[in-house]
Amino acid sequence: MSSFLNTKYKRKSAAITSVIMSLLLVLLFFVGMTYLDPPQEYGIAVNFGTSNVGQGNVQPKEPLAPAPEKTEEAIEEVKQEVQEEVIEESTVEEVQEVSEDVATQETEEAIAIKKAQEIKKKADEIAKKAQLEKERIEREKQALIAKQKAEEAAKRKKLDALIGGVSNSEGTATGGEGNDNEAGDKGNINGDPNANGYYGNGGGGGNGDYNLGNRKPLSKPKPNYICNEEGLVVVSIEVDTNGRVIKATAGVKGSTNTASCLLTQAKAAALKTTWQADSNAPSKQVGTIKYRFSLSQ
Repeated sequence: MSSFLNTKYKRKSAAITSVIMSLLLVLLFFVGMTYLDPPQEYGIAVNFGTSNVGQGNVQPKEPLAPAPEKTEEAIEEVKQEVQEEVIEESTVEEVQEVSEDVATQETEEAIAIKKAQEIKKKADEIAKKAQLEKERIEREKQALIAKQKAEEAAKRKKLDALIGGVSNSEGTATGGEGNDNEAGDKGNINGDPNANGYYGNGGGGGNGDYNLGNRKPLSKPKPNYICNEEGLVVVSIEVDTNGRVIKATAGVKGSTNTASCLLTQAKAAALKTTWQADSNAPSKQVGTIKYRFSLSQ
């Protein structure tokens, strides 16, 4: 302590500090330590009543009588509310079920439509293939017809080069006649349509003279004219009592041309000739038929 206040300045500072601390204590005692009373509590006013619920604007002065129990009308209202809630729930469920059914039906219809479209597509493909096949067959048919026409034209041209006349024909008739297995009407433009020969300048060949005693021919077929030969052919015949030629020999005495093509056709015509029947005639009556073949007839 003596060392703390051993100087004049230290003692002076200690005295000043003591004075200041004393003044602060006095000031705090009279100013800073004032007591404040708490505010007065007044509370909250509560309405007089005897129940937790109420209704109306008139304040009773005394406790009310006990509230009556719920009437049947209130119970009916509650029941009706419950029924309405049940109905609403049922309606919602029905709407959901109907929605699900509609969705299921739409799905089935979509599947059916898709299947129908697939069937139609397959049918269209089959029809298209059938049409293409039909067109292919038609093209082949037309090509075959064109080929046949070309072959026929070539044959007519070749035949015309050999005998002439086929390509020069300008008629409109159809068909044909001849023995060459070629298309055309073999013969001469000035010939006889009923003649059997194909050669000569016109008219029928093989006009005949018939001789069998007093018996006359009933049918006189003409011989076919199949070669480029002319002349007289005499045919010896034997005829029975019925008028049928039973034997014919062509090229006998008096014939001027014995070409085989003439003899063969003359004999064939003679065998086809029929005569009058005569029961008094010999069983083999002999006679002759003369056929004249001419290229210029």
